[in-house]
Amino acid sequence: MIKVATGRYFEDFEIGQQLVHAIPRTLHGGDISTYMALTGDRHPLASSTELARSLGFQREVIPDLLVFHIVFGKSVPDVSHNATANLGYADVRFLRPVYPGDTLVAESEVIGLREVSSGEAGVVYVRTRGTNQKGQEVLSFVRWVMVPKQDKSKAVGVNKVPTLPAVVTPERLPVPDVMNLQRLPDLAWAIGTAAWWDDYIPGERLDHPDAMTIEEADHVQATRLYHNTAQVHFDAWGAKDSRFGKRIVYGGHVISVAMALAQNGLGAALRIAAWNGGAHVAPTFGGDTIRAFTEVIEGAPLPGRRDVGALRLKLSAVKNVKASELPSVPALLSGTKEPRIVLELDYWALLPRRA
Repeated sequence: MIKVATGRYFEDFEIGQQLVHAIPRTLHGGDISTYMALTGDRHPLASSTELARSLGFQREVIPDLLVFHIVFGKSVPDVSHNATANLGYADVRFLRPVYPGDTLVAESEVIGLREVSSGEAGVVYVRTRGTNQKGQEVLSFVRWVMVPKQDKSKAVGVNKVPTLPAVVTPERLPVPDVMNLQRLPDLAWAIGTAAWWDDYIPGERLDHPDAMTIEEADHVQATRLYHNTAQVHFDAWGAKDSRFGKRIVYGGHVISVAMALAQNGLGAALRIAAWNGGAHVAPTFGGDTIRAFTEVIEGAPLPGRRDVGALRLKLSAVKNVKASELPSVPALLSGTKEPRIVLELDYWALLPRRA
């Protein structure tokens, strides 16, 4: 009987393998407050019970990225406990609102495996799903991670990479049925911005002026909040002998910080509907200062909804430089060698439309 879990290595994964992740997580208002304190998030639907109710929701809503991190964190002990890098995401869909008091569970399926050329590691592709206590799916995403081998003689020549959609098309974007924006014109002051879906122009770039330095204590505490056990984020002593010589900030924390910075310019984004794709282009470390810029790719009306539209955006996070000093990256996953760009995220946000 195995009593102490040490995590899987690349040769321990198989295509079609089903992984049911332990420890369900019930979320409360304290989780929202802690998340805000650690990331700077100030989303209006998470901040105000009454505003959320006025727009059709049961009560204040758990921030979309907090839901992502909790479901992601559930998967870490079974998927990426030994991973050296979380490489990318695709087909991420935020399917239902999550409220304080909801309990989330997660499971993953291995959908792809690829040995790297050195033969010392491989890339593992999984689709992870999070469900609530009613069995309703609230989140689905694909991610791929670099996992070392324990035995280099095993899993030799493995190369099955899944075909993934490049974009979540507008008809697949989840829009909460309960969301009702009839009262929003009278409550627009509570959102804090006059810029709605109609006001953004494809090709427009927003250089968000604010910055946040990643404190060691904050990124480690945030990662613990999500039950993420990946040792590259915690073990400073062990990291001394790693490639970078120090522990790496959990990439999801960088996403949350960048999204929080982007609220200055995108304050009317009521929900994240989906991510088309994303990549952690370079690592972030404690002490790095993050800034962000956003490029507007396109706007899409939504079937059956005249009160809300989808805006496709590309968020870039940069470190230790002003965002305005860096040019736009031509395409997602462009292979840029600019080490100051740490994140590229192509996603859809839901914004109110003018009548």
